[in-house]
Amino acid sequence: MSEPQRTSTLNNPTSDLTGKSAVVTGASRGIGLAIATELARRGASVVITARKPEPLSAAADEIRAAVDGATVVVSPGNAGDESHRAEAVAAAVELGGIDILVNNTGINPIMGPLMDADLSAVRKIFDVNVAGTLGFIQEAYRAGMREHGGSIVNISSVAGLRSTGAIAAYGASKAALIRMTEELAWELGPRIRVNAIAPSVVRTKFASGLIAGDNEAQIAAGYPMGRIGEPDDVARAVAFLAGEESSWITGETIRVDGGMMATGGA
Repeated sequence: MSEPQRTSTLNNPTSDLTGKSAVVTGASRGIGLAIATELARRGASVVITARKPEPLSAAADEIRAAVDGATVVVSPGNAGDESHRAEAVAAAVELGGIDILVNNTGINPIMGPLMDADLSAVRKIFDVNVAGTLGFIQEAYRAGMREHGGSIVNISSVAGLRSTGAIAAYGASKAALIRMTEELAWELGPRIRVNAIAPSVVRTKFASGLIAGDNEAQIAAGYPMGRIGEPDDVARAVAFLAGEESSWITGETIRVDGGMMATGGA
């Protein structure tokens, strides 16, 4: 029997982000929407991005409904588009500066092993998941983080930490993202901190094919915490890394996986 969907119960968050401006990519639903909502709940002004304008506007309305007085700006566009990245970061600057960047956009159009992978699809995965992320970081750096610092959080995956065979190209791209996070932490410190989150299966549309029907109970049984993840689980970890409580943490990848990898499971 599956557990009910959980929502944030953190009414008095300790990480105060009042006065900060954040960009959250891929925020029209799921993990990205939960992250943007949590940052807004903690006082940050948020710029949210996604490809399609209508779902993005609906997400902004959802954040405003959840957080009284929230400042939310929408910036629709493709993460692979340089002009879109510039516009999204510029919108944060107009809110007072770019202090927080959360790179959540990711795609996985193909399944299966690398030997069967279509190379054009592999290139697209790496272009969005790795190169697009680096493009957003470069834009935020040039737009103000270089001078006043900030916090960058990249959303990776446990598939980037251990081979699965099922989503091999996606996992390879997320492994590259983890390695890039470490490289940038070294390159951009001490003013800018760069960390990553590696979730396991989280209840989102992106993961719907994995947790359909009775499959959820089977997956949950393999987790020490006895359930699959919820978007808020990831959002609260991101908010911690965005705030001052994590001021001596950089180059780190935090597993948000319900203990799955501790069991030796893939």
